[in-house]
Amino acid sequence: MAEAAYGLIGEKLGHSFSPYIHGELGGYDYSLIELERGDLGRFLKRGAFRGLNVTVPYKKDVIPYCAWLSPEARRIGSVNTIVSDGGLLRGYNTDYFGFVYMLRKAGIDVKDKKALVLGSGGASLTVQTALHDLGAKSVTVISRGGEDNYGNLERHADARLIVNTTPVGMYPKVEAAPLSLEIFPDCEAVADIIYNPSRTKLLLDAEARGIPCANGLPMLVAQAKAAAELFLGRDIPDARIDEITSIIEKRTKNIILIGMPGCGKTTVGKLLARSLGREFADTDEMIVREGGRSIPDIFASDGEAAFRGLEHSVIAREAKKSSLVIATGGGSVLREDNREAMRMNSTVVYIRRDLDKLPSAGRPLSQATPPDELYRRRAPLYEKLAELTVYNNASARDTADEIIGRLGL
Repeated sequence: MAEAAYGLIGEKLGHSFSPYIHGELGGYDYSLIELERGDLGRFLKRGAFRGLNVTVPYKKDVIPYCAWLSPEARRIGSVNTIVSDGGLLRGYNTDYFGFVYMLRKAGIDVKDKKALVLGSGGASLTVQTALHDLGAKSVTVISRGGEDNYGNLERHADARLIVNTTPVGMYPKVEAAPLSLEIFPDCEAVADIIYNPSRTKLLLDAEARGIPCANGLPMLVAQAKAAAELFLGRDIPDARIDEITSIIEKRTKNIILIGMPGCGKTTVGKLLARSLGREFADTDEMIVREGGRSIPDIFASDGEAAFRGLEHSVIAREAKKSSLVIATGGGSVLREDNREAMRMNSTVVYIRRDLDKLPSAGRPLSQATPPDELYRRRAPLYEKLAELTVYNNASARDTADEIIGRLGL
C-alpha cells in the first residue's frame, strides 16, 4: 500500500483523472491507492495522510473510522472526503456539491418534478438527498431487486427526471444502457454520473430525443474542488471547475475523421496525431491487417455487407478508447451503430474535398458508383454527424493545423 499526503482510496481504481484534477487545483501530489477491504481499517488507523478522497466500495465503510462527520455526510450516510485533523479523521461529502453543480451547469431544474434514481449505492444516497433538497416532487430509487425495479418501470412512466448512478454504460462496457427512454414520454432531463465515455448510451438516447442531459465530468471536477478547499483550508474559484473540465474533455476525446473516399483523412490524421502526440488509428488499414486481405478482395469474395461488419467491429473497439486520432472509411457513416459509437467519446470532424480531386483507385465503391452519386447519399450523414467541418483542397498540413486551432488543442 502506498503512503501519500493526498490521494484517492478505492478497491479498483484503474485510470483516474483525479491526480491531474488535484494537481491543477492545489499543486500537491495526489496518489491512487488501491486497498483490499481487509486493509482499509489498518490504512485509516495508521493515518499516514493529510487528506483522502474515497470511492467505491468504501464510501460507507469509512464512516466508523471518522471522529466527526459534516452535516451532509451524516445526513446522506456516505463519505467521499476525509481530512486528518491532528490524527482525528473528519468525514465530508463533497459529492453533494458536485452533483448540484452538475445539474445547475446543465440548466436542469428539478423543482416539483418526479425523479427516478437508478442504483442504490453510495452515489445514489448523495443524489437522493440533493434532489430532495432541490425540491423534487418525489424521488424513486430503481434497483435490481427492490420494490421499484427494472421489471416494473412502466409504473413510473410519468418521471420527468432520470439520474443514473450505476456503472452500467461505463468504459469498457459502453454498449450497455440501464434502460431505454422510450417508455418515459414526459422525461425532461437526464443526468448520468459516468464520465467515461463522454456520452453514454443513455445520454445518446436522450440527445436523440431532444432531452437535455449531462455527464458526470463536471460533478467529478466540482467535488474535487470542494475537497481541495478542505485539504488546503482556502477557497478556490468555481471558474476553475469549468476550466479543468474543458481541458480534460479536449485531451481525452478522440478525434474521428469522416469524409468521402480519397478526401485525405489518413494523411491529415497522421499529421494531427504527430502534432498532438497521440496514437493514430486507420480503420481501413486495421481491417486489412487483421483480415490479411485487401479491401477490394474482401468486397469481391465476401461482399459489402461482410466488409461493413468487419468495419463496425473495428470502429466500435477503437472509438471507445481515449485520446486517439482515428481515420475512418468513406462509408463508415452508413451504419447507425457506427455513428453512435463515434459520438460516444469523440469529436467528429468532416474532411471535405472537391469531387474532382477525389481519387478512386483501389476503392471498390468509388469505381462502381460515380463520386457525385456517392456524395449525394453520404453528405447528409457526414454533415449531421460532424461537430466540425474543414476543407482539404490544398495542404494537408494546413488542414491539420486548422483542426487543431478550431478545436483549441
